[in-house]
Amino acid sequence: MINSILRGFGLYAPEKVLTNADLEKIVDTTDEWITSRTGIKERHIAAEGEASSDMAYEASKQALAEAGIEPSELTHIVCATFTPDSMIPSAACRLQEKFGITGQMCLDVQAACSGFLYALQTARGYLCLEPDAKILVVASEVLSRRMNWEDRSTCVLFGDASGAAVMTAGEPGDGPEVLDIKLAADGSLGDLLTVNGGGSAYSYKLGDAVGPEYFVEFQGREVFKHAVRSMTEISEAILERNGLSKADVDVLLPHQANYRIIDAVGRRFDIPEERVFSNIHKYGNTSAAAIPVALAEAVHTGFIKPGNLVLIPAFGGGFTWGAALIRF
Repeated sequence: MINSILRGFGLYAPEKVLTNADLEKIVDTTDEWITSRTGIKERHIAAEGEASSDMAYEASKQALAEAGIEPSELTHIVCATFTPDSMIPSAACRLQEKFGITGQMCLDVQAACSGFLYALQTARGYLCLEPDAKILVVASEVLSRRMNWEDRSTCVLFGDASGAAVMTAGEPGDGPEVLDIKLAADGSLGDLLTVNGGGSAYSYKLGDAVGPEYFVEFQGREVFKHAVRSMTEISEAILERNGLSKADVDVLLPHQANYRIIDAVGRRFDIPEERVFSNIHKYGNTSAAAIPVALAEAVHTGFIKPGNLVLIPAFGGGFTWGAALIRF
């Protein structure tokens, strides 16, 4: 068994901040409505010309510096995103190019908001095959380019950001250790949260108008219900698989989708609010980037302390969901 150690964390959010007050001028909404239903006060928006790989580069530089690893030492780059710069090349290849390195295995992983956990598990698999590997796991999303800014039910929820971590093999105690990851999906529920436009099932030709199908569309009540249930059940399953109980969890760090979801999962685990990490008020839902951004911030601010057992549940379009256990 290879011990998967996280050597460094990084995060990046674009300079531009879009507040709820700003949104009041764009769509029919209010700060009170957004805050009371989501917990979101502001979100970051990528600058014109700023792409997913640009943000990934900034977050990855931080993670690599913290890990004390040069980009040229990397063996793999795994990028979680559903908003890559382009269909081809992948965001991972674009990121590799920005670092000025070649030869690494580069791969994009698409599991929406669960993407970082899927990417982290992918990296663990590569590490088992190649124990000397040094793997950059990054998630980056420019969701503002997939928002229908006339749809107040979606555009108030999302923001742009990137988060990264560096994984190598090591011994227990060398650093934060990924103890276990459990993943799941149910494609039969996929139509409840979609970005259909541009896919092969939605044919288009040069000159066609861009319709709402090119942007995030979802059924909020149904997504909420499935998110809370799935995140709770898979968290219970991963604890049981590792011979642990809810009482063993020091910090709950859930996907930052909606404060009501975060609160509901915390209540089901009887974890007091002061041990539940949330930064959704500053970033909104940044999809795959939400968990690594939260991890980096929780580590750098001291919210997560050495020895803490951190439970990380996630839920995203697909539907996909998962949970990770990390011992710091």
